[in-house]
Amino acid sequence: MASPALTRTVRPLEGLHLAASGPPGLTGPALEHLELLGARVETGARPEPVEPRDGPHGGPSGGPHDGRTAHIALSGSGFDRQDATVRWSAHRASGMTDEATVQAATGIMAVHGRRDGAPRGLAVDYAAIATGVLAVQGLLAGLLAQARGGRATGVATSADRAGLLAVSQYLAAAGADEGEAAELAPGGPPFTSADGILFELETLDPGAWAAFWRALEAPFDAVRAGWRPFQFRYATACAPFPTALHGTARTHSWRRIEAAAAASGAEVCRLRTLAERAAEHDGAAPWTLAPYGFGHRPRATHHDPAGPDPARPLAGLTVLEAGRRIQAPLAAHLLGLLGADVVRIEPPGGDPLRGMPPACSGISARWLALNRGKRAVELDIKSAAGRRRLREMAADADVFLHNWAPGKAAALGLDSVHLAAVNPGLVYTYTGGWAGRIPGAPMGTDFMVQARTGVGEAARPQDEAPAPSLMTLLDVLGGLLGAEAVLAGLLLRERSGGAGVRVDSSLLGAADALTAPALRRARRGEDPRRPAGFRRPLRTADGWIAPTDTCAPAAASYDLRELPTAEALAQLRGHGLSATAVTADPADLHHDPRFPGSISRDAHGAPAVPDPWSFL
Repeated sequence: MASPALTRTVRPLEGLHLAASGPPGLTGPALEHLELLGARVETGARPEPVEPRDGPHGGPSGGPHDGRTAHIALSGSGFDRQDATVRWSAHRASGMTDEATVQAATGIMAVHGRRDGAPRGLAVDYAAIATGVLAVQGLLAGLLAQARGGRATGVATSADRAGLLAVSQYLAAAGADEGEAAELAPGGPPFTSADGILFELETLDPGAWAAFWRALEAPFDAVRAGWRPFQFRYATACAPFPTALHGTARTHSWRRIEAAAAASGAEVCRLRTLAERAAEHDGAAPWTLAPYGFGHRPRATHHDPAGPDPARPLAGLTVLEAGRRIQAPLAAHLLGLLGADVVRIEPPGGDPLRGMPPACSGISARWLALNRGKRAVELDIKSAAGRRRLREMAADADVFLHNWAPGKAAALGLDSVHLAAVNPGLVYTYTGGWAGRIPGAPMGTDFMVQARTGVGEAARPQDEAPAPSLMTLLDVLGGLLGAEAVLAGLLLRERSGGAGVRVDSSLLGAADALTAPALRRARRGEDPRRPAGFRRPLRTADGWIAPTDTCAPAAASYDLRELPTAEALAQLRGHGLSATAVTADPADLHHDPRFPGSISRDAHGAPAVPDPWSFL
């Protein structure tokens, strides 16, 4: 087809029509983002019926109205229709039919519950929101392939694939050559002050950690023993540091704790309520797209005469990634799964996180979960020669992606305005913390953003004390949103004659996406939190089971503690109640019949979750 370029398009889906059918839990997040990107919903429009057949992930698919399958279609403005099929599970017989059962089966409950010592369900619809973002990514990638000369395709994704992606680093660690069992034990923040203030503490510096606790007169041995579990809580989803640190915090007022943080260089953040966040929320989109302008020299894009391979819609595009931890590396990883050539910029000597335990074939299993398949180039961007080399590489790239500290890119002469001078067609992407929207915000890390935005309250039901999840909820969702924003920026570039685009996404945007339903309840004057016991698994003789959200109140009336899990499930199903077994250890996913053939091992022997999309 001819390239459907538009002149002066300000949103990548401007002029496209949007139609959808299926469960709102599966379609809602995707439709919201597609509309923000410019698509227009057709009143009463629905995709054409899709007959039941073998699904693209290998199992039988549901029909268009089976309650477990959603369909989304985009068309218009010179594009052939692009379809997405979204399911709770890639395999119909898996027993995963809603948010609760997906969280249970994929290991989300197990990882989120590590701090408490037992599986716990997230009271937010994490898997569904992540699935919606994946569906948008698939649609954008398909449209981008069309704009680059390819043909229209269908894409399928599912919430169980999103769940496996969310726990991929924990799954990789569980399947590593060396174990980490000694580090996996209950415990962790938040702390509580003498006047009852719940707060998070953050520092990346062991000296600041020690100075903070010394200022509060904590026992020396507790301070020393507490640093490693505190430092590794991002990787292990728990922080079993000495209880004496909690005791120390409880003896000091919040004012004294703030003073200790200011003097030491550590940062603290009071856990905000959802009501507080709702009152200040500005309604901003989870990302921004800003074209550099028009009339610039268009960037020469890579076009294969036959068009991109439908299974690799980003083939021929180059992504430069200078990312740390999870957010930016995950975004680039997803772009690589879609076919892009990802070149990772690492400091001299390589990324130190390659050595983070546990390892597979001498390389960090967690690092591999986010960075396998990328090419690496070592550059000292603090040197003039290193910065010059990066600009040379950016001149031939399609995307530059980073999550450096605020202001670092500008200070180095590597911000969008600088790289636009060498490549006016570059999609310059920053995946940050706060997006400049919260004056006086603390350090923009996962747990601090959770604390500041009410996620700590939204993630737990009414009968549990607010606490940010030690599962890296926002880093993962922020990475998903970052990849979505890059795809939107690439499509906008194609539709606006090759002009570059500045793309910004943030952990704050991820927090707002995650808490959106709770914030709406708060603005209506309702209790924003889910009811007591919400998504709490039921104990069996040898494990746990999780009923669906609709069956949970009835299932809780049965005493299943003396029954093996299989018998407990059979009893509930005999009473017409739906439930599934809870995966208590991510290592068990390798042999779980609910994920037939889904989890493989890479060349290093590290566990690898499947691509989250299938293109038809």
